[in-house]
Amino acid sequence: QVQLVESGGGLVQAGGSLRLSCAASGRTFSRLNMAWFRQAPGKEREFVAAIRWSSANTYYADSVKGRFTISRDNVKNTVYLQMNSLKPEDTAVYYCAADPRIVQVVVASEYGYWGQGTQVTVSS
Repeated sequence: QVQLVESGGGLVQAGGSLRLSCAASGRTFSRLNMAWFRQAPGKEREFVAAIRWSSANTYYADSVKGRFTISRDNVKNTVYLQMNSLKPEDTAVYYCAADPRIVQVVVASEYGYWGQGTQVTVSS
């Protein structure tokens, strides 16, 4: 079993930055593939970024490439999402996800563990 707790969301003006954190417990964090998804009101949950357990590979949605950076600290059992140059369309609830075995990192159903989400609101 894995418990995920997100933090760092909030209200920011367009062009600003936020850093989300996701603290994991309950299983060897270093063997977990980690990802961030987001869901805006009335829309489906969408992939944002992912990082393999080895940190050798990172993946990004085209909409955030060049603005967001995913990273992990296997000592602190935490994954981060640094979000820069935020836009109003980035407004959503951001969810942390994890699983030890992932084939398609962009597919939400492949992740067995989810956090409760943290709200990010970007004002224009």
